[in-house]
This record gives sequence, structure tokens and C-alpha cells, in this order.
Amino acid sequence: SVQYSFTLTMLLKSRAVFSPGLRMCATHVTTGPTTVIESGRPSSDMSEFRKAFAKAKNIAIITGAGVSAESGVPTFRGEHEKWRKWHSQDLASPEAFSRNPSRVWEFYHYRRQLVLDKKPSAVHFAIAECEARLKKQGRSVVVITQCQDDLHRQAGSKHVLRIHGSLLETRCMSCGQLTVNKQSPICAALKGKGAPGGDVPDAQIPVDKLPRCEERDCHGLLRPNVVFFGETLDSHILTKVEKEIEICDLCLVVGTSSIVYPAAMFGPRVASRGVPVAEFNMNTTPKTEYFM
Repeated sequence: SVQYSFTLTMLLKSRAVFSPGLRMCATHVTTGPTTVIESGRPSSDMSEFRKAFAKAKNIAIITGAGVSAESGVPTFRGEHEKWRKWHSQDLASPEAFSRNPSRVWEFYHYRRQLVLDKKPSAVHFAIAECEARLKKQGRSVVVITQCQDDLHRQAGSKHVLRIHGSLLETRCMSCGQLTVNKQSPICAALKGKGAPGGDVPDAQIPVDKLPRCEERDCHGLLRPNVVFFGETLDSHILTKVEKEIEICDLCLVVGTSSIVYPAAMFGPRVASRGVPVAEFNMNTTPKTEYFM
């Protein structure tokens, strides 16, 4: 177990390092097992993390867009914050979908194509291998992800809770039917659409040509099964997450800026119970201080 925890850490090292203590965090990248923390903070050779990992029976791994960025999926922040002339949050909302479903579907067609073309990274595979190996020892690993792609599952993770939904699922606005759909384009009218350039005009696809429900006698308008800005999380998924947060005895926070709620408070809630939390990121986040 100790040897494998070191292997997992080395696979994750491109994203972060680790600092010791009951509440653990990482703030800077290192090229080996020795952690270098900014002035005034403790340093470690990862031994404390390996000890905590070796003892843990229920591990919760909270992942964010930084994990998928390793696979080449844009985070839609910074330089990728805009699609055409709109910010992503201006498109990913119930109001935007109601006003202009064609434009929003173009945006999501673009995003669906992006994720369908990507492969899991070393981080995805490390997490999946961790789950597989620990399962044989009677230990559990759950991935609680904010990512809307399928890369954790492609890498082999079995126990995945996607709190923000999936780009590769649709939900009918009329009957509520949920469907996995990995076709691209998802409908004929979106073929060749969705280019992100600032001078690209809207396709203005008629609403009856947008993705429609295939349930008998329904034919309702489909939307991506994702959590839009301003919407609440799926209560069934959130209940499962709450349970995992309460029973875990080690938590890893990997590749997330910790600014989107409620996910931003999952790690601090675990730390408040006195449970070890290791934060793997390229930079400090607003929640790093909670783990010190």
C-alpha cells in the first residue's frame, strides 16, 4: 500500500505536491518526492501522505477542470473563457437556453466534440488504478468530479459521481427522459456548426431541427444534461456525495480552483472533521488555508 501510494503521488506530481499535517495541502510543483513549500510553511518528503494513504479505508477524490485540462480540454476560464463573443456562463444558463436554444446547442456541440476527441491523461489513469487496486484490499475510492466529460470512466474509474452532469447525456424538456448520447453531431442541423471564432455568425437553427426526444409521442426539445449556472445540483447525486464526504477518512482535492460552490466546500468540510486532506494543484486556491 505504501509503495503504491508513492506511485500514485508520482503520477500526480505534475499537478502538485504535498505538505504534511493532520490537514494537508500542496501549493507548488516539485520534481521529486521532496516538497518545497513557500517560506514559513512546513516541508515534507511525502512520508506523512504515504502513511495517511496506507491507513485510509474510504478515500474521496474531488476533481475539477484541471484534471481534464491535462487531456487538452479547455477549462473555459482565462484565455478560453469566451466562445465567439460570449462568456461561457452567459450561454450555460436556463435563460440563455430559453432565449436562444440554437446558439446554446452550437456552444455545447462544440464542447461535446472537444471531449469526444480527447483521451484520459496520466492523472485519470492513476486515479482509476488506485480504485482498482484498493478494491482488492477491501478499501474504497470514490471520484466526486465537477468535470462534465467521460474521461474518468474511460480511464477505468467505476465509482464516479458527476455533480455538474454530463456533456454526453441529454434531458428532455417535456418528459424528462435522460439519455446517453455520444453521437457527433447529435443532430443533422448541427453538422459543421459551433466554430468558436469571434466573427462566426449564429447558425440560427429552427427549434424543430434541434435535438429532439425519441421517446414515443414526445418529440420534446432536448437540452444537455448539465447543471447550468443558477440551477441546483441533482438532489440524488448530492445525497450520495454527502454520504461519501461524511464517511471518508482521506480526501484528495485534485485540479480544481475551489471557487465553484458547493464543491468548493467539500474539502474544508472533510478537514473540519480532522480528516487528512491533500490538495493537488498548480497554485494555491481560496480553500488552501483550510487544509493547513
